[in-house]
Formats: sequence, C-alpha cells, structure tokens
Amino acid sequence: MWRYLKRVLIGKPLKTLDEGQTHLTKFKALAMLSSDAISSVAYGPEQITTVLVTLSAAAIWYSIPIAAIVLILLLAITLSYQQIIHAYPSGGGAYVVATRNWGSNGGLFAGGSLLVDYMLTVAVSTTSGVEAITSAIPALYKFSIPLGIIIVLLIMFMNLRGMSESANFLTIPVYFFVIMMIIMVIWGGYNIVTGHIHYRAIVDYGTPVSGMSFVLLIRAFSAGSSSLTGVEAVSNAVPNFNKPKEKNASTTLAIMSAILAFFFIAVIFFSFYLGVVPNSRTTILSQMAAQIFGGHGLGFYLLQLSTAMILAVAANTGFSAFPILAFNMAKDKYMPHAFMDRGDRLGYSNGIISLAVGAIILILIFHGQTNMLIPLYAVGVFVPFTLSQSGMIIHWFREREGFWLGKAFINLVGALISFVLVVCLFWQHFANVWPYLIIMPLLLWMFHAVHRHYVKVAAQLRVAEKTKVQLHDYDGATVIVLVGNVTRVTRGAINYARSIGDYVIAMHVSFDENPGKEHKTANEFKAEYPDVRFVDIHSSYRSIAKPTLRFVDVIAKRAEARNYSTTVLVPQFIPKHPWQLALHNQTSVRLRALLNSRENIIVASYNYHLQE
Repeated sequence: MWRYLKRVLIGKPLKTLDEGQTHLTKFKALAMLSSDAISSVAYGPEQITTVLVTLSAAAIWYSIPIAAIVLILLLAITLSYQQIIHAYPSGGGAYVVATRNWGSNGGLFAGGSLLVDYMLTVAVSTTSGVEAITSAIPALYKFSIPLGIIIVLLIMFMNLRGMSESANFLTIPVYFFVIMMIIMVIWGGYNIVTGHIHYRAIVDYGTPVSGMSFVLLIRAFSAGSSSLTGVEAVSNAVPNFNKPKEKNASTTLAIMSAILAFFFIAVIFFSFYLGVVPNSRTTILSQMAAQIFGGHGLGFYLLQLSTAMILAVAANTGFSAFPILAFNMAKDKYMPHAFMDRGDRLGYSNGIISLAVGAIILILIFHGQTNMLIPLYAVGVFVPFTLSQSGMIIHWFREREGFWLGKAFINLVGALISFVLVVCLFWQHFANVWPYLIIMPLLLWMFHAVHRHYVKVAAQLRVAEKTKVQLHDYDGATVIVLVGNVTRVTRGAINYARSIGDYVIAMHVSFDENPGKEHKTANEFKAEYPDVRFVDIHSSYRSIAKPTLRFVDVIAKRAEARNYSTTVLVPQFIPKHPWQLALHNQTSVRLRALLNSRENIIVASYNYHLQE
C-alpha cells in the first residue's frame, strides 16, 4: 500500500543516467527560480507603505524615492551575482564564495543564514499566498494556518517528484502572474491617460510631512528590501541549467531582475497615484486591482488568483536552493551526509523534507503572520549578501582579471548597502530579529560538531599504506540466544546458533506476575534442547533490557578470557504485511539498539517470516 501511494505521489524511480533530462531550460528555470523574487512585489512595496503610514497617510509619497534606492541595490546585487555565476559555476552561491574568500567560518555563517532563510522563504511565501486567498475569500481567514501547512506539503510532494516536473508545473502560476501584472499595468496606464482613473494621491509628491525622520525612512527602506530576497537562488542552482550553464544562468538572472524591477516600481507608483492605504485584511495589490479593473470583476479575481498561485509556489525557490546548499555543506562535512543522498526522482529528498518540516514549524510559531516573519527573513538574506559581495572583492584583488577594478567597485557598492541594511534591521526591528543572534551561534556549533565527528571517524577508519591490519584469531564462538517463549522462531534461532557457535546459551527474562508460566517455559525448553544451557534471569521491575545487558556483559568477559567471540542472537518474526508491525511490540528493536552500545559483542538478528 505504501509503495503504491509513494508511486502515485512521487512517481516512478529514475535511473542515474536520466539526470540530464532533469536539467532546466531558461524558460523553466525562470519559472522555478524566480517565483520568490517576482512574487515579492505582492508584499515588498506594501512593507514600505505600512511603515510610512505609521506616521501618516500623507507620508506614502516617500515610497517612490525609497523604491528608487531599492532598485539601485537590486542592480548592484544582480551584477554581483552575475559575476559569482561565472566565477563559481559549481553552484553554492554565497556559501561557496564566502568559504573561498573568508574561510570556513565565513562560509558557514553565510550557509547557515541561507539555510534558515530558505525555511523563512517557504513560510513567508506561503503565508503571503494565504493572505491573498483570504483577501478574495474572507470566509477562509480563520483557516489561514491549516491552509499554509497544506500548501507547504503540496509543494514538498511536487519537488519530490523531481526538478523537471516541478518546473513544468511552476510555469503556469509564474507566467500567469507575470501576464496578469503586465495587463494590470497596461490597463491602469491606459485608464490614467484616457481619464477613466483620476489622480487620488493623499498628498502631492514632494509635500513636506511633519514628523518625518531619517530613522523612519531607513526603517521603510529596510522593510522594502525584502523584495530582493530570492535573487541569489539562480547562483545556487547553476549546475541544474542546460549547457552552457553559466550563460543560461546569467541570462535567467538578468530577465528575473528586470521583471522584478518593473513590477516593483509599477506597484509603488499605482499605490501612490490611487491613494491606496494598507490595512490588515486587504493587500494594497488587491485594492489597486479593484480600482484599475473597476471593481470586483473578472480582472480583479484573475489577478488575485494569479497572486495567490505565485505566492503559494514562491516557496519553491526555497525547495530548489535549500537541498543544493545542504548538499554542498554536507560534501564539506559540515552537515549530515544524508543530505547528499538522492531520492527515486534524483532530487535531494532529505533536504526537501527537512525544509518542509522547518517551514511548517515556523508557520506555527509565528501564527502565519507575514509581518512577523519578514524582518528575520531579510536578515537571513542580507548577511549572506554582505559576505558574498565582500568576498568577491577579495576574489578580484587576488585574480586581477579583465576589468577587475570596476567589478570590485560594483561588489563594494552592493556590500556596503547590504551591510547598512543588516545594521538597520537590527537597529529598527530588534524585537523581531533577535532570534538570529541565538540561532546562528547554535548552527555554527552544530556545523563544527558534525565536522569534528566526520574528521575523527575518517581518522579511525583510514588504513595507512604501510600498516598491516591485525586480525584477531579467536579459539571459538559463544552465542547467546534471547528466548521469550518456545516457538518455531526459537527453534530456528537455536539451530542457527548451533551452526555458528561452539558454546550456545539460551537466556530468558522472567517476571513476578506469572511464575508458573516461567517454570513451564524453562521445562519446555530443557525438554527440547537438553544440551543447550538455559538461563532464567528474574526481573522484579518488568524490565527486559537491563537484565539482558548485565548478563551479556558477564558472558562476554568470560568469553574474552577464553579467547572466544561473543554473539547475541535476537530472534524476531516478520509479519507478511508492514502495517501488522504496529500490532506487535518492538522489544527486539529496543534490545538491538541497547546491545549495539557494547564494543566487545556482535549483535545479529534471526528473522522468521510469517505467511499470514
């Protein structure tokens, strides 16, 4: 049943040689890797106006110069990541750049930030998508959190089916949103020119607003910069492009940034021109669409549908980038090697599932509130931006190739703006971003602990070229068979133990509840196997594990003194159907786990397969 369900949800396994079929064209890559960045126009501009309106609605006109500065930062980041794509085409983005130029700790800082950020990407994108749905259908507002969790699980299963299939699916919502936004911008511009939409700005552009401060402007700028998250995803996924990989990735990044810049400034302009004021229940994009399309007609609902769809699948950028980043860090022995394993559909399944679980936890912790997630989300992006762009400055001064001074200057601009943004985010949103100061030290400690473990394991397992392996020559073998009742399983286990052991002991643990039954078990065993030693260990506290471990330790010491090996044979029966395992206790599993802690014994299983 499970195998059938898995095939339905994930699909047939792919051969390793089919990997080339999973690579992306520019058309598919744009859909798969840009959904996060492009969809951010649904909440990024709103973050700017939400901050400004805390002073007064008249301050909304400041969103236009703030948007211009955000676009300057977007240009610097885009040019910087274009350079990273060509300089480090193996993928890994900020993690690889920071590692090569700032050392392992710099790389781990960037990598850890991005791992958390990709979880936040999924959480923010999903909660924003749910907000778009509830703006159009207010009755669903009370189901926001369950809707978010369902969307995360659906995208997880889509990614488990493989990159190519998920890209095929994503082309619909991404290009649907792009088309609807273009239609809205063109239709809105036409209505302005023809006089069907009138100028409704709360105050004219440039009107002085009492109380406006530099601090508030910086706060609005840092909030609006959340629209730039996701730009780095293309540089992480360069190996997934069709050849020539660097050229295709670079082109995709340029197209994505151009679309993002156009939509971002369009939303800022229309929200100012139409006098849109953000509120907690209706997004500014929804209010704009209602005015431009003349009420809640077909155009309005199509835009809302496309917005909800792209925000829901924008989480896919995290699902595309997180597994690859986790793979690179696991390859460097800073994360568990399980993240290097590929699933049936050639995707890094463990990374995909881990990301989904982390995002769901974040949605539950923050109660599905996008505004609470975005500051921490932005910090997770701009710390790696700062490290990668400053790392590229070191790279150019080391390589000194071509127009390297100009390239280094571009990186310097991006690094300075990113660093200022990080400082501003901590200064203005400390109540939201303080968890970063706890999460990152914990992650760094974990990365180093994992790395130390792998280094120690490698040192212990490595066979030196001139060292001969000393094999221990035992004089005999002691086999301890754990016995519950005298059954067919017991009979098979004893016979097998006799075939491999010189000295066989059957061990049974008895309790106080039914002493008559325990005597019966001992008598039955001795009658059937008179030549096998039977030991009954009494347990007053109904524990099987501790008496077993104590007995095995004693026998193992005696065996060692005689130069015998010690094997503990754990008999168990295997039901015909996997679901039937839940109907039986898992004592054998617990015993094996406990016995595995001993260095001087061998633990083996004897499986008896049931027919019904």
